[in-house]
Amino acid sequence: MIAHSTGGKKIMAITVNLDMLLDKQYENLPLNEILDAPVDALQGVSPGDAEKLKAAFNIKTVRDLGTNKYFRAAVTLLDLEATAR
Repeated sequence: MIAHSTGGKKIMAITVNLDMLLDKQYENLPLNEILDAPVDALQGVSPGDAEKLKAAFNIKTVRDLGTNKYFRAAVTLLDLEATAR
C-alpha cells in the first residue's frame, strides 16, 4: 500500500486480490468496471441467478446488488449482531 498527498488530499493506492470473488474475465478490471459489470461477474452467481435478481429486485450490476436497500439492511443487521457480542 502506498500513500501520498496531492493538493492537500491524501491518496492511498491499495492492491486487493479479487480472484476468489470474481469470474476470471473480470479479475483485472478497474473497480468502476467491476461495479458496473453484470451481477453474474461474481463467482457463484449464474446467469439464471442474475435473471432472478433482476426480476425480483431490478438488480442488473454488481453496484446494484451492493446498494440494494434490502441487502444493505441485512448486512447492517449482521453488523449490529456482531457488535452486540
